[in-house]
Amino acid sequence: MARRGTRQKAENAAVGVGAASILLADWVSSAQNFVQVFIWVYVLLIFAYVLMSWIRLPYSIWLNRIQRFLYDVVEPYLRIFRRIIPPFGPLDLSPMVAVIVLFIAGRIVNELIGNLG
Repeated sequence: MARRGTRQKAENAAVGVGAASILLADWVSSAQNFVQVFIWVYVLLIFAYVLMSWIRLPYSIWLNRIQRFLYDVVEPYLRIFRRIIPPFGPLDLSPMVAVIVLFIAGRIVNELIGNLG
């Protein structure tokens, strides 16, 4: 009887380890998906900010709020690159560099998260 209980405990422990590894793999996958979606949403916000800076829209309180939101969310990140990259006349390359750096950082973060699991 002692052997049976020991074997049952070992089987239960193996099932527990398997369940824990599945939960860890699920967490890693969820975290990687979150990072990926976050980066794509932020890239879309940068794109919308650039488009709204090119196009003169009529004054509207809602458009003004959207522009202000985009400015508050995107401008601090772009300002980092505007300090480093000199302007080329009317051409601002900081959004392109910012998006490239964002994708590279996202890939690095996803690799680090993947190495945890």
